[in-house]
Order: sequence, then structure tokens, then C-alpha cells
Amino acid sequence: MHGESDHGEAFAPHDHAACQSRALVEAEERLSRQGARMTPVRRRTLEILLEAHRAMGAYEVLDRLADDGFGRQPPVAYRALEFLVEHGLAHRLQRLNAFAACLHPGEDHAPVFLICRECDKVAETNAPAVRRELHAAAGVQGFKVERATIEALGLCPVCAEGRE
Repeated sequence: MHGESDHGEAFAPHDHAACQSRALVEAEERLSRQGARMTPVRRRTLEILLEAHRAMGAYEVLDRLADDGFGRQPPVAYRALEFLVEHGLAHRLQRLNAFAACLHPGEDHAPVFLICRECDKVAETNAPAVRRELHAAAGVQGFKVERATIEALGLCPVCAEGRE
């Protein structure tokens, strides 16, 4: 979700089908460039993550895969989720011990995840200034950041409005 108008897209009304379709196309293109394969179980796992703007636990994904005929073996879901994370198509959210689809897999970006503590919706927003500050602070310590996931917990606009 890049650019000012995209911030908080998950929390705002938008064409979710177009959002999902675009992310799938970008994912296929990214894998093609990387020489990796989108198997049916990997594709369905990504589709499941894209169906709602929220993070999902591995067992919730496994249940959905089983409903779709992919079996009920946990390694199937974990392998697919780890593949998606490894190839930049999904993010692992430590706070929720869950996974969320990357909505801009074709771009190098500095995502920050805004997680609603009431409804569990997740918005991925781009924050290059945060990335620069993190790298600068780490550099002072002689540390080179290879991967970072920044998560902010709070209330989405709908849940915050309900508390007023």
C-alpha cells in the first residue's frame, strides 16, 4: 500500500477483488523472475491470505486448505507459508504468530504493519523513513539489518470510532 492515498487501505473501503487480483499477478511475476514455481497449494495458500485483510494462523490456513482438498497435514501449510515468506509474498507477524499476504510483492518496500487489537485486521503501509532510521541506528552498533518486520498494535478507524 504505497503512496499517501494507499495508507490504511485495509481499513478503508476499496475494491478488494482488484487488490487481490493485482497481488496474485505480481506474485506470479516475482516468482517467475526468481525462477521459483507457484504450485497449486502455494497459490491457494496465497489466495487464502489475500481473501481478507487480516493475519491468519497456520492452523486456520491448514483448515481452509483441507476444505479445498489439500489434506490436513500441518507440514503442507507450513511449507507453503514459509515458501511465501521466503519469496517475499507473505509476511510473518510475530505479535499474532500469524501470516499476512504481501500486497505489493513486486516492489522493494519497507512495510510497517498496523494491527487492530479488536478485529485483527492488518494494514500494510510503507514507511521508508522508519527503515532508514532502523538501519542508521543499527549501523552505529556495527550491525547490518537483513530483514525487519515492524508491527504497531492499536485500533483501526472502525474499532476506534466504536469506543468514542
